[in-house]
Order: sequence, then structure tokens, then C-alpha cells
Amino acid sequence: MTQLAEKNDVIQQLQKEVLSLQGYKRASGSQSIKTGLGLMERAFPGKTFPIGAVHEFISNAIEDTASTNGFIAGLIGKLMQGGACLWVSSKRTIFPPALKIFGIEPERIIFIDLAKQKDVLWSIEEALKCESLAAVVGELNELSFTESRRLQLAVEQSNVTGFIHRYNPKSENTVACTTRWKVKPLASVTESGMPGLGFPRWNVQLLKVRNGKPGSWQIEWSAGNFQHIPKQVFSIPEIQTLKAG
Repeated sequence: MTQLAEKNDVIQQLQKEVLSLQGYKRASGSQSIKTGLGLMERAFPGKTFPIGAVHEFISNAIEDTASTNGFIAGLIGKLMQGGACLWVSSKRTIFPPALKIFGIEPERIIFIDLAKQKDVLWSIEEALKCESLAAVVGELNELSFTESRRLQLAVEQSNVTGFIHRYNPKSENTVACTTRWKVKPLASVTESGMPGLGFPRWNVQLLKVRNGKPGSWQIEWSAGNFQHIPKQVFSIPEIQTLKAG
């Protein structure tokens, strides 16, 4: 039993070293960051959301873009913890006052709007090198593997977490980012008898995660946190009623 325990310790240590060499970092001790993703965190190595890494999001429709920015806002709100964030884009799609829904004061985010994609990419890379920032969000269309590798190298030195949001790219090419996501909107649910809209709901797909397990979840943003939506199970009579309707 002792030898088996020692082998397991060696394997775990080797896994940590491999992850470190691949640019994966996790918060620890007093720097522990709780993203509130709950069950979703099981998909990541060590069951911890990767910080000091670059996360790629892909949207192919306008409504997907809004949902993706909302999901990103929920994440950076957890990561900032009194720090600042830089949001770079050529065509800003975020409405700053709406960030208050996700617990973020708009003045804590520096927005940079640039006309050219190459300038957007340069600004993202330079921002990711700035250790005083908690997170960087960049909106652009195309990202090559070489460009993504430069971004990954930058965060490995600074430990800043980057979010690259690509809208309607020509191709979903391979990049060096730690994760790849797609977020789509779901219909909100209102309380019985209440007017208006319910809380934001999304179908979140983790298409790729380095050394982790991709998956899909349905979540809602309410009470200042991510809430998982339980999958509804219908009985046979209910299914027949739905089909008839």
C-alpha cells in the first residue's frame, strides 16, 4: 500500500509539472479564486478554472455575441476582486452600464476602441503582459496559431487571464488557447404572473480544454452568481402531450 501511495504521489507531481510547462496555472492559498461555476469546474484540471491562461470564445451570430459577452462578464467579475480589466475591440458590442448586472462597476474596466484588427491584437498582447491587470478581454475576428502562441507566452509571464472573443471568424482554426467555448442564449423564465424578462440563461459548450474534459451545461445568472439549470425529465404521458401540442 505504501509503494502504491508513493507511486500516486509521483504521478500527481509529474502531472503538475507537465501542466506547468504547458502554461496551466491555478490559484492557491490566499489567492484562491471562486468563479461560481460549480459542476462545470470538474471539466478543468484539478477541478479549478485556469487562470494565467487564454480562453477563446467563438460566436457566429449577433445573439450569440451578446450571450458570450454576458458569460465573460460573469467570469471577469469573479476574477477582478478589486483589480482592473482592459476590454479591447474594433466594434464594441458591450453596453458598459449593463455590467452592473454581473457585479461589475463599469469604471473599473478600461475600454479601448480601435479601427484596425492588427492594432486590437497588438493592444491585447501588450495588455496581457501587464501584471497589474486582473483580466483582459479582446474582441476580434481572426487569430492565427502564431498570434495565439504569443498571447499564451505573455500570460505565462504575467499570470493575467485573457478572454479572446472571436465573432464570425472565417474558420475555427487551431489556436494555442487553453480552452475554446461557444455560448448560446436560452429563453429566460419569468415568475408566474410577473411581467418582463427573467434572468439571463445560456447553453455553455466547452469544446476544448487542455488536459480536461469538454462538456455542455445550461446555466442562469441570478443572485449574483452562476446557477446550473437542472435538466427537465418528462414522463411518457408528458412527452405525448408535448408532441400532441
